[in-house]
Amino acid sequence: MAAPQVIRESVGHDEKLMNKDSLPTMGNHEILSLFADIIEELGSRGLTRSKNNPIADYAEHLACKAFSLTPAEKSTKGYDATDSTGKKYEIKSRRKSTRSNPTRFSAIRDLQRRHFDFLVAVLFSQDFTVMRAALIPYDCVQTVILALKDHTRGNICRC
Repeated sequence: MAAPQVIRESVGHDEKLMNKDSLPTMGNHEILSLFADIIEELGSRGLTRSKNNPIADYAEHLACKAFSLTPAEKSTKGYDATDSTGKKYEIKSRRKSTRSNPTRFSAIRDLQRRHFDFLVAVLFSQDFTVMRAALIPYDCVQTVILALKDHTRGNICRC
């Protein structure tokens, strides 16, 4: 069995060695503080663009890298990236965990307005390994749509 990966953690002025097995011994504030530091580090590495849950940002990063896409400006309505020909890509992601096994992605709003040319759907395992990814042309997106949800005013897709 491989040795656990060791991470350096700084808590206040005290520095200690930790690994994932030490998480249960940490206080809630320590874990949240570590999470905040991790979010900052992911941003400085260019893997995320916001301070929110990193799953969507990481999926966008991977899709841009895989397909040579240019990320859209933050909060662009209806798509997340473009290619060199101007085609637009909407990128959706989900992460499975020990607590949940989601296969439904967040809502695609205003689908009928055709804001994008391709949907990229990325399903991650608990450790952020890509389990499945799909590049779906807009004209085929209807085949993965489950329903229109009134509370999100968007279509829910499943992969």
